[in-house]
Amino acid sequence: MRQTPPLAPLPRTFPASEAAREGGGAPLGDLPEWNLDDLYPGMDSPELRRDLDWARNEAAAFAADLEGRLAALDGAGLAEAVRRYEKLQQVLGRIMSYAGLLYYQNTADPARAKFMGDMQEEVTRITTPLVFFTLELNRIDDEALARALADPELARYKPWLDRLRAFRPYQLSDELEKFLHDQSVVGAAAWNRLFDETMARLTFEVEGEELPLEATLTLLSDADRGKRAAAAAALSEVFAQNLPLFVRITNTLVKEKEIEDRWRKLPTPQMARHLSNQVEPEVVQALRDAVVAAYPRLSHRYYALKARWLGLDKLQHWDRNAPLPEEEDRKIPWDEARRIVLEAYADFSPRMAELAEPFFDKGWIDAPVKPGKAPGAFAHPTVTDVHPYVMLNYLGKTRDVMTLAHELGHGVHQRLAAAQGELLSSTPLTLAETASVFGEMLTFRKLLAAQTDPRRRKALLAGKVEDMINTVVRQIAFYDFESRVHEARREGELTAERIGRIWLDVQSESLGPAFEFAPGYENFWTYVPHFIHSPFYVYAYAFGDGLVNALYAVYEEGDPDFERKYFDLLAAGGAKSYRELLAPFGLDASDPGFWDKGLGLIASMIDELEAMEG
Repeated sequence: MRQTPPLAPLPRTFPASEAAREGGGAPLGDLPEWNLDDLYPGMDSPELRRDLDWARNEAAAFAADLEGRLAALDGAGLAEAVRRYEKLQQVLGRIMSYAGLLYYQNTADPARAKFMGDMQEEVTRITTPLVFFTLELNRIDDEALARALADPELARYKPWLDRLRAFRPYQLSDELEKFLHDQSVVGAAAWNRLFDETMARLTFEVEGEELPLEATLTLLSDADRGKRAAAAAALSEVFAQNLPLFVRITNTLVKEKEIEDRWRKLPTPQMARHLSNQVEPEVVQALRDAVVAAYPRLSHRYYALKARWLGLDKLQHWDRNAPLPEEEDRKIPWDEARRIVLEAYADFSPRMAELAEPFFDKGWIDAPVKPGKAPGAFAHPTVTDVHPYVMLNYLGKTRDVMTLAHELGHGVHQRLAAAQGELLSSTPLTLAETASVFGEMLTFRKLLAAQTDPRRRKALLAGKVEDMINTVVRQIAFYDFESRVHEARREGELTAERIGRIWLDVQSESLGPAFEFAPGYENFWTYVPHFIHSPFYVYAYAFGDGLVNALYAVYEEGDPDFERKYFDLLAAGGAKSYRELLAPFGLDASDPGFWDKGLGLIASMIDELEAMEG
């Protein structure tokens, strides 16, 4: 399968971008911005040109030295080849991390867009001679590789080799793999970029004011129902105007995936994602089925409560993230948000707070809302000899503080895993949300414990339930939407009406009878970047939330060795499977009852909210 250097990751659009968003300003304090000099001092810097030249020469030398010769190497020779390959991935990863982060700071800037496009093309050219390497490794006989793995230097890379060889049944000829590698810059990558740049250019007129996407989505969380409805109408209008483009992008990418999957003989559209996540399809199916079965006792029940709280017979889609009447409207200044999160981390472990603190002081966080900036939030690990960067769109709401806690959890995880090296540090999506959701839970519990006003406590608890529904129920609904779209596309090109009907069906099933959907909502699938950039990515959010809920239960039960085992889990990165990492906690995600534990936590919070009604 193709190996490509990392770009900046997907923004965490749900629920982060649906948190309340307004302009920044003095009440929030001095919001930090990135200093990317630790990657490169500029687009034209000699350091970047030096790395490009080195990578170009080393990739050519690597191919000249090793292509067609891997099967004859002993363990020491293979270990040296893997180390050379790892160094190339590190240098090229630094280049693409810099290009991606610079672009996400302002996707509307033509110079940054051109720079990223140029770097993608250049890195693709440089890495074409490397395509042979993973293909030849996979052709080495099992017995021969087992003998080579007796060398301790090669044995260190066994988890990476195992992941690579999981794709062995689905790889194509060297010639076809090289073609797909070269063609990628005018295939999926080009359509991804078209989507990003289109979304960055869109504006929405709400009550006479022109707003970008992020600010308009913000209004769906406004206390004024009329303003929420106006924002929803503006979104519907602009999405409809651009619908032919979004339908074309979706049809093309889904068909392209179907063609490649067919050539590779992958049994399902989801299989490539499961392989990269190192998770069995039946485990994901068990997760999906458990969440869908829980819709009535989770989302259906909660939104019926919310309709009563808002005094409505039926909720419209613009009421889904409406604040409760009890919700505090105070803006939380940046320094206070920093204190809340670091204290919550330190209460668990001083080491956790120490790992998070440099993000605030060294230019590792970009927090303000700015024109052209990507929506949502993410933590990007960059490469193992630098450090992660966190992106936020901070506006001072409680949910923004929770998002800060979430992304810093990623950052702590990435810092700890970096010691594994470039090929072993990357955590599969099944575990990538562990530290982030755990950090968010620590922060929520600290805020809840400090809240003595019953009305404020209700609002805080309801906000957490909504976030968990967005993370679990909504993401599994997204997974079902993608699955149905990919299945329907095999029958022929999809119309806007067909995609819209699939969207409405899935939303009705997941949100329940408390909702009705105004005309225009059938097009709200168009702005979800995960469907475009990374098919079937979304179930990782639900997987991570369920896993952390189970982990947190072990923590609350008072396991005296929990802290050590938890840091070991994070430091392992991608060097161990999720099964191996959960075993010390006595947890098994393949157990059919595993997911019910996490879902039961959400249900218990809804129970508490219902009890407040009495």
